Amino acid sequence: MSPKKITSPEDPAMGELCAELAGLARELDLSNEWPARQLQLCGEYGVFEWFLDPEWGGQGWDNQAIVHGYLALSSACLTTTFVITQRTGACRRIASSSNGELQAELLPDLVRGKLMTTVGISHLTTSRRHLARPVLCAERAAGGYVLNGFSPWVTGAAQSDFVVVGATMTVDDQVTPEQLLVALPMNLPGVVAGEPAQMVGVTASHTGQLQLQEVFVEDRWVVAGPLENVMSVGIGAGSGGYQTSTLALGLARSAIEFLAAESVQRPELGTPLEALQQNYQEVHNQLFSVVRGESDCLTELLRQRANSLALRSAQAALAAAKGTGYILGHPAGRWCREALFFLVWSCPQPVLSANLCELAGIASE
Repeated sequence: MSPKKITSPEDPAMGELCAELAGLARELDLSNEWPARQLQLCGEYGVFEWFLDPEWGGQGWDNQAIVHGYLALSSACLTTTFVITQRTGACRRIASSSNGELQAELLPDLVRGKLMTTVGISHLTTSRRHLARPVLCAERAAGGYVLNGFSPWVTGAAQSDFVVVGATMTVDDQVTPEQLLVALPMNLPGVVAGEPAQMVGVTASHTGQLQLQEVFVEDRWVVAGPLENVMSVGIGAGSGGYQTSTLALGLARSAIEFLAAESVQRPELGTPLEALQQNYQEVHNQLFSVVRGESDCLTELLRQRANSLALRSAQAALAAAKGTGYILGHPAGRWCREALFFLVWSCPQPVLSANLCELAGIASE
């Protein structure tokens, strides 16, 4: 019997799904295997429907509801939720495309969980933008484009049916200001998903390089472009936005809840617990103020505070767990490693600088 689909953040089925994900998190972290079962569960519970409109079979949740959903999921299993953000980023790019045929072909099956997708766009946003020669280039050809190079950080490429990748246009091997987004079928000749990186945390997300050598992509697969700043067109997974802060806050919630459970028998944990709970509520309120458009707080400031809280709460949980928490398989150790992820995942320079200043014990500008 299929589980009841989650139709709102308050749906009791949300708790059921999160309990299942949390129960699978330990083995996922130890095995580093792709979270196939977790994603199957999310599909059965209707998670993939949250992000797309009824036109495509989705539920069309508003931003506040989605943030509540992400908070719950990331508190249960950060790795699975991270994979979902990359999948959703690709889906929403396609949903905001002007390519109606592409939308009709892919979106209904994506909503139903019959297809898997992800994004390869970090080189257009935060990763390797400083290089004189773009790492992934596209050149116009008859009926499509030829892509050469690689996308450095792609989550679950080998498990995906296609990847929404970004490339910089070239003409006669000369780089132009224009960029292109395509839904790249993974079965095209010349497409190779490299071995996933062995990361400190979230290794089970199978994130690594996607390599392309003389890959011809037909016009029918174009999502956007060619045009300048193609990432500014439509809706997708933006770097440094509140989505990343949401996942950091979800991780912090897990660690704080663990600390709260420990404090029942250990009164000495009460003072640090109260401080972390207060800090969590402040960042939580700030997050939703930004989501509602009521706050003039920069998303970069929100990200810095969420990063800080994730790091501090995870380390507090480890300290409370003592030596047991330092053994592989304990959630406190996993949270500490996962908290480090937020220092490097789509981390804009101002956020990095603020985190470095805090770690160095000096006030940031």
